[in-house]
Amino acid sequence: MRIMMKHVALSIVALVFGALPLAAQSNMNAQEKANLTFVLDWWREVIQARHVELAPKYQAEDYIQHNINIHTGRAGFVKFFGGLGQPVPILPTLTQKPAIAFAKGDYVVVIWEREAKDPVDAAKTYKYNTYDLLRLQNGKVQEHWDWALKTPKIPYGGAPDGVDYNRVTFTLSPQEQKNLEIATVEFKDILQYGHVELAEKVMAASYIQHNPNVPTGRAAFVDFFSRIRKPEPIKAEWKDKPSLTIVSGSYVFMMFKRMNMDPDDPSKTYPAYWFDMVRVDNGLVQEHWDAAVKNPPTPARN
Repeated sequence: MRIMMKHVALSIVALVFGALPLAAQSNMNAQEKANLTFVLDWWREVIQARHVELAPKYQAEDYIQHNINIHTGRAGFVKFFGGLGQPVPILPTLTQKPAIAFAKGDYVVVIWEREAKDPVDAAKTYKYNTYDLLRLQNGKVQEHWDWALKTPKIPYGGAPDGVDYNRVTFTLSPQEQKNLEIATVEFKDILQYGHVELAEKVMAASYIQHNPNVPTGRAAFVDFFSRIRKPEPIKAEWKDKPSLTIVSGSYVFMMFKRMNMDPDDPSKTYPAYWFDMVRVDNGLVQEHWDAAVKNPPTPARN
């Protein structure tokens, strides 16, 4: 049985790594690969198969949950996911595979591709992305973030931040440091300070856009944002600084803490955790993902 489970774990690693560009693969050390496998096994057994009795195997008892709709702690997790239905057989692989998954230090990033009905035409569907970020500690999943909007008329879940973001550091290779600098030009200088003329220096002409509201291609990107961003003098500091930045090979992942209005009480706000991620290859941003869903049509004016 031990040998069989080892082969299952290795098959999952091969499945995920095989879908990633080599630049992202080569920067995960043995421990990071093990962390990634651990998280995907947790997802497959506990979340996908709903075997919440296995949660103690993977999660710390004081597991920190940032999704505003789910109570923090392992017990809160078990109550929520245990209420979604009866357990089903545990499969050797994930039925819905991540679009991208990688680990850096104690953190594991998982990007998912989802499909939804087009708000403009209900007969059509479109694709968008979500993410899950996990922090491991003492061999267990300790903390979780995702982009979750509060469901109306339910009690608050979530928890205050469990990690001091300013003290999180990673060892980057020279290439990863360069990729971070290139990504910062797009996210800070272009998108926050409005200097779309810099796109030609840091973005590929064939730039792939996964935000369903923004056209793909560098020229289309420039045209779109030049109409909604007014250039301002570029400063060293961010206008909206990412809480966490994780670089693994070609991928530069940034998480932003946002305070959203409570749907039940406009005088209150709650934290939600947005993400932006790019793939940088050959010195240029090649591809971008975020948590955007397709905007509904603008109401017609009378």
